[in-house]
Amino acid sequence: MNKIQLLSPRLANQIAAGEVVERPASVVKELLENALDAGATKLSLDIEEGGVQLIRIQDNGSGISKEDLPLALNRHATSKITNLEDLEGVATLGFRGEALASVSSVSRLTLSSGTEDQIHSWQVTTAGRDMTTSITPCAHPKGTTVEVKDLFFNTPARRKFLKTTKTEFSHLSEIVKRIALSHFEVQISLNHNQKAIYHLPPCTTAQLKEKRLAALLNNDFAKQSLFINAEASGLKLSGWVGLPTYNRSQADFQYFFVNGRPVKDRVVNHAVKQAYRDVLFHGRHAAFVLYLELDPKLVDVNVHPTKHEVRFRESRLVHDFLFHHLHRIIGEIRPKNDQISPTSLHSRETAPELHSTNSMDFQHRMPLMPGNESSTNFNQTSQKYNSTYQIQERQIDVQLKSMPYLANSETQKEIAGQMGYAIAQLHGIYILAQNENGLILVDMHAAHERITYEKLKTAFDQQSLQAQPLLIPVSLEVTPIQAETIELHHTDINQFGFELTVLSENSATIRRVPAFLHHADPKPLVLDLLNDLAEHQSSLAVKGVRDDILATMACHGSVRAKRILTIPEMNALLREMEITERSDQCNHGRPTWIQLSMNQLDKLFLRGQ
Repeated sequence: MNKIQLLSPRLANQIAAGEVVERPASVVKELLENALDAGATKLSLDIEEGGVQLIRIQDNGSGISKEDLPLALNRHATSKITNLEDLEGVATLGFRGEALASVSSVSRLTLSSGTEDQIHSWQVTTAGRDMTTSITPCAHPKGTTVEVKDLFFNTPARRKFLKTTKTEFSHLSEIVKRIALSHFEVQISLNHNQKAIYHLPPCTTAQLKEKRLAALLNNDFAKQSLFINAEASGLKLSGWVGLPTYNRSQADFQYFFVNGRPVKDRVVNHAVKQAYRDVLFHGRHAAFVLYLELDPKLVDVNVHPTKHEVRFRESRLVHDFLFHHLHRIIGEIRPKNDQISPTSLHSRETAPELHSTNSMDFQHRMPLMPGNESSTNFNQTSQKYNSTYQIQERQIDVQLKSMPYLANSETQKEIAGQMGYAIAQLHGIYILAQNENGLILVDMHAAHERITYEKLKTAFDQQSLQAQPLLIPVSLEVTPIQAETIELHHTDINQFGFELTVLSENSATIRRVPAFLHHADPKPLVLDLLNDLAEHQSSLAVKGVRDDILATMACHGSVRAKRILTIPEMNALLREMEITERSDQCNHGRPTWIQLSMNQLDKLFLRGQ
């Protein structure tokens, strides 16, 4: 007897089903893609028991003729490709020709269909047997209805791996959601156990699309997202990008579509993560619904049986295109009166630990100007500098000189922008400002840290990060590893504005520091810098974490909590926020300000009730 045997059609289909049909959601995905490829504009889904007992999908597509019905249930039978050239530029969602064959091998399947050019509609039924089918006439409008009953009835081992009805339906409804987000022009209804879940009319306008977006995700995302539309090098990107303040504890609001196909791709994920790198709170995830369009020949969709993954032929081009445009739109965010609401900021899903303070906030305090650390001497000194006031001796030596809005309160009101004008400081942490909409609260350290950080990045890129020699060098205790790091990364250290000299394996001196830090204690920052350099070893790796090092420097160089500011200082900070990229968040992703409108304040005090 031969050891090598030809598998029966039934067993071959069941093996293929193991790749294509994982759970009811997999069946729904394949059938919906077939319907869309057939030109359907209306999709109706009826589901029972999470899809295990029944999946019925009806569409108004072009339908299947009587002659093609038997072939539709065969493996590797498809109308979507005919040769290798078609495969290399697939423009349809389905193309493998395995879906119906695989589904029919593990369920009781009935397929009914009608076309425009046939008088009668026809129906074909299978029940997991060998591919012998019988065709009978039926009453059916133009389009196709696929009814899948008793999924995995003939493979009980597979059925045991299914989860609860609730879990299976959640996976299934997620598939429907992705289809609805990628095909706004299609009307979709979903019922589960005779209960309506979705009824989504077709969307022909931007307003209707945003309405569907809110229905499928939530109102907060629809309100706290930016629409992007960019095109270059044969690539087109559109969709909605969530504000950094609207972030998630998990990556559940991340939808990416390539030529209408929902995919998960490492190139895309990395580009998005890099674009949000400076503005997301630790451990949080961005929210987005994005659509990438490109020549089908530039993307290989024949990578995985379930078609969840793709491979870009020019992955670097795609990565750089996505990063550039996402980074740009996030960078263009400026404070706007209606951009952030206290309600969203206090949501657990959008801003955790809003009132937590970094442990560094109360250490290494740096006076904002030359003078004694005490608030009395500080305020006396501030009178001398009122005409050329500085928040500090300015990061990167950029001074706020002769600002007209420092003169008096009336002038402040005249030049006040979106952030209004300062009226007070709360516990040395928050600035209270007034604008035309109501009250603004600003976390002064978080806001100033972002301003400092952005200026540091600009100066570093332009090689204009100014350093200042210390009149008296500062002694520094180091470990042997840190001493070795100083000698190995001498050039890198100089680029960041420091000059360090090793005296022994346990000591070094600081001879030069960045100009904006000359009032601060440089020791903690230098030690942080040395630890970063020791961890990343090579200069290339150091360049890769350049922003992390500059962020640490910005934190040390920013106005600290418990620092008493004058009204002119506060207003100078507000004006800087209005012109600084990403100023809605600090470098750690925490929000820098919130708005309380007059209506919200009135409700708090029950005015007008």
